[in-house]
Amino acid sequence: MATTIIIALLELLAGIGVFLVAIKIISNNLESIGGNRLKSLFARTSKSNLLGISIGTAATALVQSSGATSVMAIGFVNAGIMTLTQACAIVLGANIGTTVTGQIVAIGFLGNANTISATIILAALAGIGAFMMYFAKKDIVKKIGSLLAGFGLLFVGLSTMSGSMESFARMQSVENFIASITFPGYSVVLILVGAALTAIIQSSSVTSSIAITMLVSGLISLDQGIFLILGSNIGACVVALLSCMGATTNAKRVAIFHLITNVVRVFVFLAIVEIITAATGGRFTMGWLFEKMFPNVKPLQLSMFHTFFNLFTVLILWPMMGAFVKLSEKLLPEKPAKVEVPSSAERLYYIDEHMLKTPPIAVQQTKNEIVNMAEIAMRNFTLALDTICTMDYSQVEDFRKNENELNFLNREIVHFIVKLSKLEMSDADHVYLSTAYHSITDLERIGDYAENIIEYADKMNASQELFSNDAIDEIRHVQALIDDLYGKVMKTYVNVDLASLKEAEEVEDRIDEYTAEMADNHIKRIEAGVCTSDIGAQYLSLASNAERVADHFINVAKSIRDYATMPKTRQADRLNAERTKP
Repeated sequence: MATTIIIALLELLAGIGVFLVAIKIISNNLESIGGNRLKSLFARTSKSNLLGISIGTAATALVQSSGATSVMAIGFVNAGIMTLTQACAIVLGANIGTTVTGQIVAIGFLGNANTISATIILAALAGIGAFMMYFAKKDIVKKIGSLLAGFGLLFVGLSTMSGSMESFARMQSVENFIASITFPGYSVVLILVGAALTAIIQSSSVTSSIAITMLVSGLISLDQGIFLILGSNIGACVVALLSCMGATTNAKRVAIFHLITNVVRVFVFLAIVEIITAATGGRFTMGWLFEKMFPNVKPLQLSMFHTFFNLFTVLILWPMMGAFVKLSEKLLPEKPAKVEVPSSAERLYYIDEHMLKTPPIAVQQTKNEIVNMAEIAMRNFTLALDTICTMDYSQVEDFRKNENELNFLNREIVHFIVKLSKLEMSDADHVYLSTAYHSITDLERIGDYAENIIEYADKMNASQELFSNDAIDEIRHVQALIDDLYGKVMKTYVNVDLASLKEAEEVEDRIDEYTAEMADNHIKRIEAGVCTSDIGAQYLSLASNAERVADHFINVAKSIRDYATMPKTRQADRLNAERTKP
């Protein structure tokens, strides 16, 4: 007896382990393959709560993880690029999307003793996927193969779990114990068990799959499985609660909203069912209803309840969503700052540690953060030129703050990219990240050249010397050219637009020619006695700095060539080369 129990427990542990690994493989590959769709989904968030719920549903179905969707929404709120209400709508929709896994698991159990089990057929996908991974040459085919292998392993895990459950079901002592769980309030106990199991595993999909397996094996009744499923909805909130630690108040409110709404949905639904059951003298139960709807198909009975419960309660809660958002705000009010923090304090605007859960989104947000860094660098270059031309130091404090922010962004974006580069993602995203390092360095150098120009202004201010009107006109002209270049560079970088790159290169060529002309003109002014040699040295250095700023901007634009023009068949080779660089 003891040996049988130990073997069954080990089989159960093995099955859960394989299942968890399969879920991770599926999630990673779906994120990688469907990354652009995922980006598109989250870009469509609006003030429509129903649209947000739909996006949360679709995103969770796409990545096969409500936890990933919730963490992603919390990350966006924490970064300030999504409102609290938008994130709450997405989190609410994630509850519906997570039921897809249960439906897939239920399909695996279809079949009977006279036919080949669907589990066996689907488990064979592991072998098919493995062959595709090892023998395919195209990256997309390899990813599809990995996805199929993940699905196959999922059913291998289910088969192993099912075998262990059947071993338990054959034990009279276990059967008697399970049958005894009918005392008053046992439903709450099973809900708590489901919540605890989900909190430990951090996957409601695994809990629901275990419940379906237990039901099919005859270890539990349908009603008992339903209460475990209800508990898994509460336990699923743990992932969101853990992810918001150290986040902003609004991000924490999303996690609180998730917990409150899931608890309310479960216990209100449970109360309604208990009232109806009592009113019918125990003849009506949720289990009875779904047995009638799906006779002789146990796995579908439980998986369809899971879908029905989440869909029904989310739609019921939808009109009251605003009230629950306000409740989360009241439960977690904004705390007054203990110390005065300037509004321009350094911070990341688009990226957040929580986004590492979803690499395709994190890559896009990294790009947005770099674009933001470019805007700050250009702003400081403009401030530097304004200061040296007018000798007006009223904006120098803003300049210093921008310079500190550029240094902060340079450091923090690189740290984020290092972590992000280690995750599973498409080759194109990996190649983009390898170019991003260089772009960040180029932008930081632009900030350094702007700082040089402020230093030239300081020297001129100390010597009480000014540039001539002709010199100032030339500086303003090169400033206009660099403004034009900056616009074309950003269009090139953001849109991966090779046509704009060509235009930017033409402007950069004109800047090279003009800065050389500036140097020639100023030497003539020095020879004519219009300017002193000291002021001439500052001007020549400024012209050289302006030319170098243009060089760094064009480097940012040229970085798109690494992934815009590279043939897909060469992406893997390029990626491997980048990864092996010292």
